[in-house]
Amino acid sequence: MGHEIESMAIEQGHIIRHIIDIGNAGDLNPEVFKDVDVAIEFSMPDAAFENIVKCLNMKKPVVSGTTGWLKNYDRAAEICRRNGTSFIHSSNYSIGVNILFRLNAELARILEARKDYLPLIEEIHHTKKLDAPSGTAITLAELITDNNKSYKGWCFEKDKSKNLVPIRAVREGSVPGTHSVTWSSDIDSISLRHEAKNRKGLAFGAVLAAEYIFNRTGVFTMSQVLDF
Repeated sequence: MGHEIESMAIEQGHIIRHIIDIGNAGDLNPEVFKDVDVAIEFSMPDAAFENIVKCLNMKKPVVSGTTGWLKNYDRAAEICRRNGTSFIHSSNYSIGVNILFRLNAELARILEARKDYLPLIEEIHHTKKLDAPSGTAITLAELITDNNKSYKGWCFEKDKSKNLVPIRAVREGSVPGTHSVTWSSDIDSISLRHEAKNRKGLAFGAVLAAEYIFNRTGVFTMSQVLDF
């Protein structure tokens, strides 16, 4: 993702000032970052929160796409507000996936009155993806629980329970990411599906988010960036 974002940012007319990785983590400091307008953070779950906090404490806007660290999201949001800068996190920056999020929420709301339809979320990713289920799948499940009072949370498909949205996580090949939400009854099924052909959509959305937040103050969502 780092290479994709770098290429996309340059394509959109931006300059990459610094690239921080495990080999030069010490460069994440105020002196090095004094010429940075926005930090785009796509790293690892165990490093993300510390990276984000360092940037926010330097009063640098942060776009984060790392998943698996969100137990600390509220702390990051508070640090952002305290420093008077801006922050956005999304489990998926793809415009197509964010449209899927919106349609998923609406379908969940409509089907609250139809108890005969039961949901299943499936996500398929490459074998090197560390977290399962994906952050995108968890977001889809959370949108269902937010809009359909029949469900209180999510679980893995093998742990299926009446009031939980089951998620099937599949790891195979080099799949960039496929997500589907299917509601099934005894007579038919309704499906929403997004298939990423590559990672360019994620990179484009991340750069778009950076353009949106760099001169704003506060904590934002991709719905605000995309204005829906």
